[in-house]
Amino acid sequence: MDVKPGKYQHYKGNFYEVIGVARHSETLEELVVYKALYDSEEFGNNALWVRPKEMFLGTVNVDGKEVPRFKFVG
Repeated sequence: MDVKPGKYQHYKGNFYEVIGVARHSETLEELVVYKALYDSEEFGNNALWVRPKEMFLGTVNVDGKEVPRFKFVG
């Protein structure tokens, strides 16, 4: 499954912008590169993050219900 660039909402509520998918230089694992669309005292403004693509597209259990970790919102 592809991860398209755009705005996503994390299941805990914060919004992120997916920049694209990169590959780990040693393992060739696909990693999603995304930017926080909020300010954080701990990590600064618009912090950049990476997460394995499989995990980014995965689901989490919230109150007994499986929901997407990140939901595309536009």
